[in-house]
Amino acid sequence: MTGVVYRSRLAGGLDGNALGYISSMSDDAEIIEYDILGSKAHVLMLHECGLLADDDVKDILSALNKVRLGSNSEGAAEDIHEFVESEVIRIAGIKSGGRIHTARSRNDQVVLDMRLKIRDDINVLCGGVIDTVKKLLTLAEQHQKSVMPLYTHLQQAQAGTLSHYLLAQVDILLRDVERFGATYGRINKNPLGAGPVGGTSIRIDRRRTSQLLGFDGLVENSIDATSSRDFAAEYVAALAILMTNLSRIAEDLVIWSTSEFAFVEMADEFSSPSSVMPQKKNPDILEITRSKAADVIGSLVTVLSATKGLATGYGRDLQQIKSRVWSSTVATAQAVGVIGSAVDKMTVNVEKMRKAAGEGHLVALDIAEKMVQYGTPFRQAHKIAGLLVQKAIEGGKGIPDLSRSEIKAVTGTSDDVERIYQITKETTISSSLEDRISEGSSGFAEQSRMIQERRRLIDEQKATVQRRRNRIDESLAELGSAVDRLIEGKKTAQPQ
Repeated sequence: MTGVVYRSRLAGGLDGNALGYISSMSDDAEIIEYDILGSKAHVLMLHECGLLADDDVKDILSALNKVRLGSNSEGAAEDIHEFVESEVIRIAGIKSGGRIHTARSRNDQVVLDMRLKIRDDINVLCGGVIDTVKKLLTLAEQHQKSVMPLYTHLQQAQAGTLSHYLLAQVDILLRDVERFGATYGRINKNPLGAGPVGGTSIRIDRRRTSQLLGFDGLVENSIDATSSRDFAAEYVAALAILMTNLSRIAEDLVIWSTSEFAFVEMADEFSSPSSVMPQKKNPDILEITRSKAADVIGSLVTVLSATKGLATGYGRDLQQIKSRVWSSTVATAQAVGVIGSAVDKMTVNVEKMRKAAGEGHLVALDIAEKMVQYGTPFRQAHKIAGLLVQKAIEGGKGIPDLSRSEIKAVTGTSDDVERIYQITKETTISSSLEDRISEGSSGFAEQSRMIQERRRLIDEQKATVQRRRNRIDESLAELGSAVDRLIEGKKTAQPQ
């Protein structure tokens, strides 16, 4: 029986090629500790419900503590659930070990293991994103007056500051943290006890295992509990969105680190050389981030495609989802850390950014808005400002350098010439950013306010993640203590 415990109906073991084809053991190494954890909670619940005798539960729990990958039965198992059970039977014997699978199925086991792992991964990822956000915010605080062009269509649009750009990325990534938090709430529900698809006739206490494992509630319907993978799709979707956001940051830095822009220089430890061109300093780390984002997006498509055509109820197709979830988690966690460190260690060329901002007639909108404040309809002011830009380009000069006669040639009326002339002389990149007062704008005054507000939001998110971790730790500590007492032959306190 060692290694093969599910084939009662079938004669003999699987063909070797068939076993290699369907086995998920290589992917399941990620969840063996969760499978053991869930098994302990299940066994403890069975004992408290009077379904396992003291000696049996002691033997099973002692065996679970000894299960390790690398034993002889690993190669014959289809998945980690069969492996763990076969090891328990081998260590504890069939009389006790054969009782571990009472009132459960590997269908509810695998969903349990996935949910336990993903909720831990979410907390780790959120911690990593928050650390990266803190680095972005620290850099923003240092560059509240570092002027740069802001772009639309990759064309210079308005004057801004580097802090404003960085704060945009802070807000985007904090939304990722919030998105993971909402996903966590739907993932942290207990499917264990749903059985294969229709539940069990044995009187068990599903809410007790929820309590022991730190879940916030049940996936109540047994069909839903075992056959749905929308929680996995939602999680990978959140990973894909986060990776897309990181990829956009990477793309900005790739462009800004070119000699044509030279707004930033990446640190040597986040750059690669050329194999033949000695002068090259390539942003390979950033480029890889873009391609890894594509991998995670592909994993999301795989997860959705694997589930879209399945009839309701468990199908083995769902097994293939696990590897995509695990690989997407690893890629995203790595990208979060790399982008945060790369930004933290890059050098900012403040003068180059300021010079670029002064070359694109970025005060045109500010001139138009000042004309509006003097009573000119916006569309008319927009037209005049556009003609001023055209005149400046023709003369190879900036708008503030236009003469009265050049302005008169644009406006066509002498009444507005002096006013517009004064506006063009007074409006500079710096005055533009001093005057920008709309909430959330790139104006100088808004930078300080937003930085302080984001620090508060970061603290709130850190506290939320810590509360989730504490809740899990407290529940698992209760489970561990109960297991230890039973192994030692002591009675456990019955739940109220």
